[in-house]
Amino acid sequence: MKLNKSKFVTEVMVRPDDIDLNNHVHSSKYMDYVLFARFDQMERCYGFSMDEFIKLGFGWVMTDSFMQFKRPLLLKDIASVTTWVEHFDKNIVEVHFTIHNKGSQKLCCNGWFKYSMVDLKTKRSASIPIEIASKYMI
Repeated sequence: MKLNKSKFVTEVMVRPDDIDLNNHVHSSKYMDYVLFARFDQMERCYGFSMDEFIKLGFGWVMTDSFMQFKRPLLLKDIASVTTWVEHFDKNIVEVHFTIHNKGSQKLCCNGWFKYSMVDLKTKRSASIPIEIASKYMI
């Protein structure tokens, strides 16, 4: 099967509790924005929600990450979070992302996260079943 690397977008409004002492979005919130986008996109775009993973006895654990901050997001900005599956292996999915300020269209942050599929009963790494892998090949 060929990985098509389809890109999907989710918008997130910057909230007051996202702001740090420097009056812009705290760096940790960018990770939250990507996580929110992935949960949204798993169901809306891939047709396979996190609830369905859990019912099958699987979950995802972040194993590695890289984030590059370009410019700040401010209160009431709208973050446009684009994600795509860049690569997956036996039990690892590598998700790349960009976060743009919707108003200015300028890049605020980019990077990637690697997630390992885990068996929720054993809490150990699990191979990604072909039925699940095929969902991410769109």
